[in-house]
Formats: sequence, structure tokens, C-alpha cells
Amino acid sequence: MEALPKSQLLRFVEQAYHLARRAVVRYSSKFSKRRYTLHQHIVLLCPKVRKNTTYRTLLDELIEMPRIRSALDLEELPSPSTLCKAFDRLDMAVWRVLLNLSVTLLPTNGVVGIDASGFDRSHASKHYTKRTKLTIQQLKVTLLVDTRANAIFDLHVTTTRKHDSKIAPSLIKRNAGEVAILLGDKGYDDQKIRALAREANLRPLIKHREFSSLHKAWNARLDADLYGQRSQNETVNSRLKRKYGAFVRSQYWWKQFRELTIACFTHNIDQSL
Repeated sequence: MEALPKSQLLRFVEQAYHLARRAVVRYSSKFSKRRYTLHQHIVLLCPKVRKNTTYRTLLDELIEMPRIRSALDLEELPSPSTLCKAFDRLDMAVWRVLLNLSVTLLPTNGVVGIDASGFDRSHASKHYTKRTKLTIQQLKVTLLVDTRANAIFDLHVTTTRKHDSKIAPSLIKRNAGEVAILLGDKGYDDQKIRALAREANLRPLIKHREFSSLHKAWNARLDADLYGQRSQNETVNSRLKRKYGAFVRSQYWWKQFRELTIACFTHNIDQSL
């Protein structure tokens, strides 16, 4: 009998499982119960974000997915509380390693845009919040996006109104070896950012705020075609919200940061498929 073709979900799970085995050891410690591996936990947390669903709903659907369970070597499914605890234990450093590995799946070109967007910290409807006069505080999420493959190199998340020019330096320093040209709008017009980029051998293609005719002249001389590729940041921000949700489900800020990092990791794998 001819084998059935692999679904998008199965290929996603296999790719995520492959990256998880490269990123972490099988068990968190020698005292682990060894019922489930860290690799299995990581991969099960990704479809939850990918499907924008709950632990309970995801596990209920997996009952009817024998090929997915087989790909993960799962003889039995964990409980929702087990996955929840795994999410708490897997810290941000692990997800950053996984995000870095996922970038290698895509044909990047080193031309990277930087831009920020807002994600709601609650999934209450807009109608409800308007009717009850509630204000939903947003997370400010800054992404480094490759303009060729729409790969997300890195992200910075904050609960404050931190200015773009204060966020960019840490992203530049962490990714200096992967970026050749940095595209940014006027929010990143800061001499310290330009100097830092040049020290890291990056070409900063950032628009100037127009306080004088000289600034207007500099903007007019920008490579319009190259700078126009910055629109890919908006494309990726939009795709993240449409596919994985414009809000985070987690209650605590540190969990919200991890949830968004998983979404970026998931996005890169989806792009590779």
C-alpha cells in the first residue's frame, strides 16, 4: 500500500523535534522521572502556540493523531498540568537557542529590518473592553526580520514604553555576526545606534528625523529599493498575529515573553516548510 503523504503538521513536528534534539539534552537532570523527554515537551508546546489553543484542547486532539504521537515516540500523552510545568521550567535561554537554530533552516541574505509591534496581554474582545472602559496594556515586541526569507532572527519584549533607540543596541550586539545591513525607520535614528552598527561591521540604513535640510538630503540619498524591503517587518508582524493570535494567553510577564519566542520559533519552521 502506498504511504500517505505527510501533512503540514507532521512535517512541522518532525522539524521541531529535530531542532529540539540539537538544542537540549534528553532530560533536565539525573533525578528526572524520565517519563517524557525535554524534546517531547518542547515540541508539544509549539503546536499549542501554533494552533492558538489550550493544553487540554491540544492533548484532546492528539488522541486522534497517531502519526504525530509516533513521530514524537509518545506511547502515552502527558496531562495538561505536566505540559504547563514543562513550560515553566524551560527558560528563555532554551527558546533563544531554538530560535537561533530555526533561522538556519531558511535562506537568509543578511539584510535585516528592525521594527516593533504591540501584542495584547489579554484576549478579551475589543467590544467588551470598549463597553466596560477597560484599558488593555500591551507588550511591545521588537523583531529583527530577514527581508529575503522573512526569518525572525531575534526579538525583544518589554512591558514598558521603552523607546526604540534604547532597544536596538542589545539586538544589534546579539546578532552582529548574522546581519550585514540593518534597516530601520526614524524611531531608530540615533547616533549611538549608527556607531554601534558600524563597530559591528553592519551598514545602518536608518532614516533621519528631518530637523534640517541636511537631514532631508540624507534621506533623499537612501537606497530606496533596499530601504523599501523594511516592509517585510510589517508582513511578519501581521502574519504572527493572524496565524498565532494578536494576544498572549499566559498570565505572567515572563511566561508571555516565552510564549512570543515560541511563536517566532514556530513561524520560522512554518516558513521553512
